Amino acid sequence: MSPPRQDLDAPDYPEGVVAFADKACIASGPLADVAAAAWRRRTEAPMAVILAFDRATAQVVELDLRGSETEVRARYAPRAQPPAQSPARRGRPKLGVVAREVTLLPRHWAWLAEQPGGASVALRRLVDAARQTDAGRVRQTREVAYRFMSAMAGDLPGFEEAARALFGGDSRRLEERLLAWPGDIAGEIRRFLDGPQRNASS
Repeated sequence: MSPPRQDLDAPDYPEGVVAFADKACIASGPLADVAAAAWRRRTEAPMAVILAFDRATAQVVELDLRGSETEVRARYAPRAQPPAQSPARRGRPKLGVVAREVTLLPRHWAWLAEQPGGASVALRRLVDAARQTDAGRVRQTREVAYRFMSAMAGDLPGFEEAARALFGGDSRRLEERLLAWPGDIAGEIRRFLDGPQRNASS
């Protein structure tokens, strides 16, 4: 009888998973590898509190550690992906550009010229909108870091102060709190705050 497989509707965790036993990181990476490491730790220390997190969202990942290590690994083995197809090449002709202080296509300059106040005002509006989007990303990153921090450090000294520093953008005060916490937890909080580029390289 083949071991149980991961549910077809389960997420794939493209940025990987990280698992902690009590306050120490025991594994990070693909879900199957992390689940197997969690199984080994549970075997060595049955009373250990093991928590796993999606490294993109900091949501808790429920691990089913029943059976043997082989069964656990098979349960969370990645599903086979269909072969990738080469993207169709578009026979689109090269479009001319108009070079000024910024380089845009002619239709972009035409659209800008039609906007109230002209090109300069429209570009300022676009930049302001992009800045608001960036601010939203920063807020989302902080919320993800807080989700992990509250799960793993909610009972640690200075948690409330660290939370205020996190949402207040006071990186110096936050770092002071992190330095007093277990290194693995502090490192993962920093990793969440560093965002997708750091996550992709970890």
